Amino acid sequence: MASAFSVCALVENWRVIVPHGPGGNEAHGYNVKDPGWYVQHRLRQEWTRTLGKEGKGRERASWILRSSAMGEICEFCRLIAINTISLVLALIANLALLLNMARRLSFNIAQPVTIVGWFISSLLLMALVITASVSLKLPGQDRALTQAFYYAIIAAGLYFVIATLMCVTVYGAYKGHYPQAFKLTMSQRTLMLQTISFMVYMLLGALVFYKVEGWQYLDAVYFTNYTLLTVGIGDYAPQTHTGRALLFPYAIGGIVILGLVVGSIRSLVLEKGKKKLGRRIMEKKREALIKKMQKKRDQDQELHPIKSHEEADELGMTERERRKFEFETMRKIQDHASERQKWNALFISGSAWLVLWLVGAVVFWKAEHAQEWSYFGAVYFAYTSLLTIGYGDYKNFSNSGKPAFVFWSLLAVPTLTIVISNMGDTVVKAIRDSTDYLGEFTVLPGENPTKQRAKQLVSNAANKFGKDQGKVQMMDEPPGMIGEEEGNEDEEDQKQGAAMAATDRSANDIENDELSAAVSAGKRGDEVSKDIHAYHYQLIREFRTVMKHLDENPPRRYTYEEWAWYLKLMGENEDNHASHRKPPVKVKRKGKDDGGQDLDMQQGSTDDQEVKDRQWSWLDHRSPLMGDMGEAEWVLERLSVTLEKELRKASEVVEREKRELEHKGKKGGESSGGSSETLEREERGK
Repeated sequence: MASAFSVCALVENWRVIVPHGPGGNEAHGYNVKDPGWYVQHRLRQEWTRTLGKEGKGRERASWILRSSAMGEICEFCRLIAINTISLVLALIANLALLLNMARRLSFNIAQPVTIVGWFISSLLLMALVITASVSLKLPGQDRALTQAFYYAIIAAGLYFVIATLMCVTVYGAYKGHYPQAFKLTMSQRTLMLQTISFMVYMLLGALVFYKVEGWQYLDAVYFTNYTLLTVGIGDYAPQTHTGRALLFPYAIGGIVILGLVVGSIRSLVLEKGKKKLGRRIMEKKREALIKKMQKKRDQDQELHPIKSHEEADELGMTERERRKFEFETMRKIQDHASERQKWNALFISGSAWLVLWLVGAVVFWKAEHAQEWSYFGAVYFAYTSLLTIGYGDYKNFSNSGKPAFVFWSLLAVPTLTIVISNMGDTVVKAIRDSTDYLGEFTVLPGENPTKQRAKQLVSNAANKFGKDQGKVQMMDEPPGMIGEEEGNEDEEDQKQGAAMAATDRSANDIENDELSAAVSAGKRGDEVSKDIHAYHYQLIREFRTVMKHLDENPPRRYTYEEWAWYLKLMGENEDNHASHRKPPVKVKRKGKDDGGQDLDMQQGSTDDQEVKDRQWSWLDHRSPLMGDMGEAEWVLERLSVTLEKELRKASEVVEREKRELEHKGKKGGESSGGSSETLEREERGK
């Protein structure tokens, strides 16, 4: 956006001479571009009249005329040259940043280039703005600043703000708060490309209408802006058949690109902000709950792992039941934090929308003082434009109001989209649910009878306040996973992408191999090998199952029994207190790893380490329910690590047996039976 506005600051002159007479205003002024005809004409009239009509007076007037004209031309050339240098430096800075994001240029080189380039571009534009604002006053003339001048102000401000934020980024990377690399997600890359495409599309469209309709180029930019944003103020409209014909495909294409940009902004802001804000709220609620439970002796005991049967008898629950209590408590914290996060997001986006509305109204009120707008009239104009109504009764005529509207609208319309999306998760949802409940009890009853519906509401209320904490249902078999039907596997594969389907097929082949190896070991009576291959078979099968959960929307949330089964496959037992601990109130950070993740947050590692380093609670910060990853993603990563470790162990065992057999073979002590045994072991190794 800053580069686009810098281009707008370059394409036109920065000063105009306001014509006298009815209808004369700065929007229809004469460009101060070529002093060779207009300024010379005015200077000749004024100075000849003032200094004399003949003799030395004329000679002096002619000399002043030539000096003033040359000074005006030099000033114009300097403005163009410096403005061009500013734009080139900004483009180089943008290119360095993009190369760094594409990992074609190192962080230590790209960041200084980007920051210095944007700061110099900003300072050059600021110097030009200050110089141009102190314009040359000729006798009898009124001068005004053009739209290009105000685009330069906006571009300079954007360059300065972005460069300052990049300084904060470099400082944070230097302090180790995050890695020295930009690892863009697919949504971030998509948003960048779509934003660049939209700005280029808007500027090129303005160039076309500038040629076809004979407008000023920046007026055409103003027109394409409110056209693509569907505001439709109406002060500029195509008057030729060619322009109207070109509007058909141009408007459709631009609105499609705008929809993609707004969708990407919504996805990026909402999803990224939802995780960070939700986790912060959940952490505060977790700390408050643990503090509250520690103050009560009976509840504080429920936070300590149960290490003996005596403690279990005293508390009236087993360690597994205590762990399930922690899990259900954490689920309630998640639900409450999620609900609060939605309302907080609505408040933040609504506040941003309100600020843009009211502050934008102040800007338009001041910019259109020549039209004698009242502040309420400016608020009305900003509101109708923000909601893309665009009645057209209020219009921007000033050279400062049009650039301000372009910049403001590019910020305001996406903000409004985010507000509407947040309202869908809160206000609209509450109204829809209330309408459904009211309809079921009145004119539109549902499938369930009214009495049954009332009981369900009471039951839901009881569940919400935690009054139905029953006993844990012990399960010998994994809940709904190993016992799933295989009839839908082909259908699920069709829904996955090519990469997911290929991974699933590879895992299926390994799964069949492990099952065959387990059956073969059972026939030989080798119970150890049978158990190992059966364990590998279960790991791979669950790996395939969880992989299908990744694309579910809403994300999969596992029950406690499912979590207990997965943790058991990873080598942890919910009945054993060895890996459990009392949840701490405050989190002690231990730094970050290469990926920017907190080291103390890496719960559930399957690497060999001391048991005390793996101790965790469902209510502490190491809980998988507290991480940034989704539950299916977390389980899949841990299952893959466990499977990799187990297969590595099996490979090491086979290699060790082969070396032992080769060593015995060299001594010549192998018999025919031994050879048969060797072949059998090699077959097992394969």
